[in-house]
Amino acid sequence: MHRRRSFGVRVRDRRVAGWLFMLPLIAVNVVVVLVPAASSVYYSFTDWSGIGGANFIGLQNYAQLLKDGEFLNGLWHNILWTIFFLIVPMAMGLFGAYALTRIRRFQLLFRVLYFIPYIVASVVNASIWRSILDPQSGIGALLHINPLGNPSLALWSVEFVNNWAWWGFLVVVFLAAMSGISPSLYEAAEMDGAGPVRQFFSITLPGIRPTFAFLGLMTIIWSFLAFDYVYVLTQGGPAGSTDLLSTVLYRDAFSNLQGGYASAIGVVMALISAIVVVGYLVLRRVRKWEI
Repeated sequence: MHRRRSFGVRVRDRRVAGWLFMLPLIAVNVVVVLVPAASSVYYSFTDWSGIGGANFIGLQNYAQLLKDGEFLNGLWHNILWTIFFLIVPMAMGLFGAYALTRIRRFQLLFRVLYFIPYIVASVVNASIWRSILDPQSGIGALLHINPLGNPSLALWSVEFVNNWAWWGFLVVVFLAAMSGISPSLYEAAEMDGAGPVRQFFSITLPGIRPTFAFLGLMTIIWSFLAFDYVYVLTQGGPAGSTDLLSTVLYRDAFSNLQGGYASAIGVVMALISAIVVVGYLVLRRVRKWEI
């Protein structure tokens, strides 16, 4: 009996010690995440300018969003941005990773080369590509086009630059997932006469499905948070052709001094991300995926 009581005390002490170690981290998260998030929700119901006091105006900011051409334009571009990044870099990442699994020499070198653009600061990447695409001295001059100044090309040009840095990250992650697939499955498939394409769709894709779904989830979330490449390359121009919700939010908050309205945009972006996450969790539960 005494031993049981001593064991229970030790377990309780360990739990208390664990919570004591966690308290600083919890406090930091409350200050850095929870308080600003709650403040943003509150200010979204006010006419706060970003400076001074705020007057409660209810749902007026949210009602205005439904009629705001800039907001709807940014939302549409975010949808296009998300579709692009769910298709092009994901396909490139899958192909690059699968190609690397078929080679034995220089695999590490290719991993590093693919990953370098991702670890370089986005501002540096964007600045380099702005010079490359320059209509006076870069590719634009050779092709007689202005990729970042033409409203029909600007959004796709920014997406191309962002994709150049992003797809290498997907290659590395997909390659790590593919490395976990048993080689015996491929050997058995070869004995049955399955070629590389059949092996990819019958073994590789099912084997990395949880990773694929998770990266799809993160791609959607990050697509709605995209800001740096757009801001450095075009700042949302020309004529709003590259505006995203993030650039509209930034402009309303810091240029137009409409902090309450910008907070409402931020809340909408957070709700979109929350819906995506909940949908993913439901799908994962139904499909019984494990990561």
